[in-house]
Amino acid sequence: MNEQQRKEMDQIKKSEDSADNLDRLKNLGSDELIGKYFQSTYEPPNLKKAKKRRREEVQVHYDHSIPPEMQQIGKGKKFLIRTYGCQMNEHDTEVMAGLLSEMGYETTNDTKEADVILLNTCAIRENAENKVFGEIGHLKPLKLENPDVIVGICGCMSQEESVVNRILKKHPFIDMIFGTHNIHRLPNLLKEAMFNKEMVVEVWSKEGDIIENLPKVRKGKIKGWVNIMYGCDKFCTYCIVPYTRGKERSRRPEDIIQEVRQLAAQGYKEITLLGQNVNAYGKDLGIEYGLGELMNEIHKIDIPRVRFTTSHPRDFDDRLIEVLAQGGNLLDHIHLPVQSGSSEVLRVMARRYTREDYLNLVAKIKKAIPNATLTTDIIVGFPNETDEQFEETLTLMEEVGFESAYTFIYSPREGTPAAKWEDNIPMEVKKERLQRLNALVNKQSAEAMKNYQGQTVKVLVEGESKNNPDVLAGYTEKSKLVNFVGPKSIIGKIVEVKITNTKTWTLDGELIKEPVEVN
Repeated sequence: MNEQQRKEMDQIKKSEDSADNLDRLKNLGSDELIGKYFQSTYEPPNLKKAKKRRREEVQVHYDHSIPPEMQQIGKGKKFLIRTYGCQMNEHDTEVMAGLLSEMGYETTNDTKEADVILLNTCAIRENAENKVFGEIGHLKPLKLENPDVIVGICGCMSQEESVVNRILKKHPFIDMIFGTHNIHRLPNLLKEAMFNKEMVVEVWSKEGDIIENLPKVRKGKIKGWVNIMYGCDKFCTYCIVPYTRGKERSRRPEDIIQEVRQLAAQGYKEITLLGQNVNAYGKDLGIEYGLGELMNEIHKIDIPRVRFTTSHPRDFDDRLIEVLAQGGNLLDHIHLPVQSGSSEVLRVMARRYTREDYLNLVAKIKKAIPNATLTTDIIVGFPNETDEQFEETLTLMEEVGFESAYTFIYSPREGTPAAKWEDNIPMEVKKERLQRLNALVNKQSAEAMKNYQGQTVKVLVEGESKNNPDVLAGYTEKSKLVNFVGPKSIIGKIVEVKITNTKTWTLDGELIKEPVEVN
């Protein structure tokens, strides 16, 4: 960038006329040239800093507020948030929607109507990132047509150095980049983007404190997410989450219980307790209080269904099993990611348990909770995985009797230890292994579903079927999707349905006459 271009760039950054800024940028030079200027202006996230794990005291703040000048800034305007990835991202979206609503914005699903567009991103796999960059490309013409629309990138991808650098270089029309640790600062970041007329980049490499009392806009009043902790300290060699979400920080038990009580009072029928490693809850609090104790307290609250996700086998202790065995509103569907059936692959993954350890845990769970339904996550094609080691995964799948599994081809994540290793399993081999694994998953799921033929199950009715508005859909206590015909008036209620037909992944049924809500 020559001196003349730099002076012109400085003038553009100071300009209050956003309508012609993009035209001036376009005339100035290439996207890469512009990006280099922005990159020299802002400090990107640093994965080396994110790796540091000091047991510093985490502060809890209850005094959140919207800056006065931003409290009605969105009146008459609309926002759109696109969410990618896990339930934690869904929960973060609820918070951002709450913040925007407090500023006067209303929600929309139409990008052309939106005044603020946020992409809440996922970094867990390369495919997820490719989808986001594809969407960024689609938003560029919209930004050229309407320069006043604010476009922001947030979530886990924003915590990656390479991603931020790519956006700075290739997509300078983006207005805001912020990460997972400073969502509560959205009103302030939006203010900077609107009034300073320059790209705002604020990504904290070090995780922040816990901010309570943030507003949320939840989808409906049937099922609710309740975050109980943040971050992960496990550092599996393939996983970017400990870097993008920070160290483990638990919310105080009284704050969680208060939120669950509020949801129960509002009529919610089901809650899911969330954490990147949910059953590590409480280890950082300095008191003898883990997930088992928390679940035991929530067990006493008048809410029909309580779930939790996602568990790590290392932290699934005897106290948690003991509490879950009480039943009641504590459901017996347990998602327990194993990732591989080979002890050697698990060692290289740094999962810190063996195949035998996992099977012993499953045996404990089944002894205490005989009707427990287990599901899992599995990665195929991890570096150096042999045919024999993959076969061990298949035999573990059968031995445990998983009724469902999320299956993935290994995807290197820059910044993780495994990304430095040779990805030496050919793609055709990975695909063949995934195909074989999925065939087994489908077989076991179909067999499990057949057991429901003729049974009467309790279904939490969530709404119309995606495929047929004349059919209702909902989930059983064991998280099986049931489709049946019934009146719209029972949406949001728990009703009894007799299963008339079973499929690989879903059940068809008939609503029992004169349904009475089952709590």
